[in-house]
Amino acid sequence: MIAAQATEQTQRPKVLISAYACRPGMGSEPGVGWNIVRQLVKYCDVWVLSREDNRPTIEAQLEKNPISNLHFVFCDLHPCLKWWNYKNKGVQIHYYLWQIIAYFTGRKLHKEVGFDLVHHVTYVKYWSPSFLSLLPIPFIWGPVGGGESAPKAFWRNFSLRGKIYEILRDLARSLGELDPFLRITARKSAICWATTEDTAKRLQRLGAKNVQVYSQLGLSDSEISYLTQEATNQDSATRFISIGRLLHWKGFDLGLRAFSQANLPSDAEYWIIGDGSELQRLQVLAQQLGIAHQVKFWRNLPRNEVLEKLRMCMALVHPSLHESGGMVCLEALAVGLPVLCLNLGGPSILVTEQTGEKIFPDSPEQAVRDLSQAMARIAWDTNLRSQMGQAAQKRAREIYSWEIKCQFIAQQYVETIRYNQKSLIGKLDINSGQAQ
Repeated sequence: MIAAQATEQTQRPKVLISAYACRPGMGSEPGVGWNIVRQLVKYCDVWVLSREDNRPTIEAQLEKNPISNLHFVFCDLHPCLKWWNYKNKGVQIHYYLWQIIAYFTGRKLHKEVGFDLVHHVTYVKYWSPSFLSLLPIPFIWGPVGGGESAPKAFWRNFSLRGKIYEILRDLARSLGELDPFLRITARKSAICWATTEDTAKRLQRLGAKNVQVYSQLGLSDSEISYLTQEATNQDSATRFISIGRLLHWKGFDLGLRAFSQANLPSDAEYWIIGDGSELQRLQVLAQQLGIAHQVKFWRNLPRNEVLEKLRMCMALVHPSLHESGGMVCLEALAVGLPVLCLNLGGPSILVTEQTGEKIFPDSPEQAVRDLSQAMARIAWDTNLRSQMGQAAQKRAREIYSWEIKCQFIAQQYVETIRYNQKSLIGKLDINSGQAQ
C-alpha cells in the first residue's frame, strides 16, 4: 500500500530526521535512531541530523554497507562549549543546546532540499523541546517518553540516594514543562507518539492535539532470527532471571523478596545480570532472606553472554517502577520467555496476558505476593509456560520487527504530508475567493 502511494507522487517524500543518538550495532537510543533511519530509506529519501560524536561509527558502517537515499549531516556545538558533555556529565544540557544548532542546520538544509516533513526520533524524552518543530513543514515528535513515575507507596523502600534521585527527576520534568519552546513543540506536532499512557497524558496537558501511544522499541530481522533460536534450558531447571542496571527504580529487591516467598523447587535459582549502586544492598537482602545460595549475581556481561544466559532460564522477572521502554522485555519475548513485570510504563505495553503476567503495583507487599504467585505458576505449569513462550515470540516477530514498524511510520508520513497538502490547497482556495 505504501509503495503504491509512493508511486502516485512525482517523487518519494523527502524527510528530515533529528537523531541526536544514532549508531549502528548498538542498543538503547542509539540503536533506535539507527534502525529507524536504516529502514525508512525503503520508502523515503532521508536526511539525518546527528551529532559529531556519531560520525566515525556511522561513516565506517556506510563505507562497508552503503545505503542509497540516506544522507547524514553532522553538527555540534562550538568546540569551546563541548565541555558541557565531558564524559557524558552534562549530556542533558548539551542535548538542549544541540537542538538549537540542529534547527539552524535544518533550516538551511530545508531551503536547499525542500523537505516534506521533519521527524524528531531521539532522544526519546518528552520534557525537552525540538526546535525543528519551528520549520514550516509538518512535524512528527517521537516516540518520546519519560512521563512515568514510581508509585509513592514504593518510595519507603528506597535508599536516601534513591529518594533524592526521584525528587530531582520530578523537579527536572516540572522545570522542563515550563519551557515555552516545549509547549510550542507539542502544539506544532502533527503527531505525538508517546511511549506510555503516562507520557501521553503529559503531552496532552502541554497542548499536543494528536497523541498516540506507540513504543519506541524494535528488533531487526537478524536480531529476531538470532533471538528465536531454540532455548538452551534443556535441563528444565527452575531458573528466573533479571537483567539491567542495579538501580533502586528497577525493583530487583521486589524480585528477590518474591523469589524467597514463592512455592518453588528447592533447587530453584535466580540470576541477576548487571551492575550499579544497589548491588551491595541486593546482596545483603539475599543473605537476609536466606536465599543467597540460590541467587547468582553475574555483574556486567557481554551482550552475547547475556542472551545466552536468558535462553537458559524459564522467565524474565522485570519489576521496574518507571520505565518508558524495557528493551530486555522485548528480547525475552523474542527468545520465547514469559515476562513477569509490574503493570507500569513500557513493559506493560510490551507484555500481554498471553505473553506473561503484569502485576498491579498497589503496594510493595501486594506486588511481592502476586509476583511470587506468578513465579510459582510459571515454574509448575509447563503448558502455560509453553503457550506464553510461543505467543511471546509471535508478538515480537509480528509487531516489533523494525521492518513492520517502519512500514507503519512511513504510512503515517504519507498521510500527514497528504493532509498538509490538502490544507494548503484549502487555504489557497479561501484566499482566492476572498480576493475575488
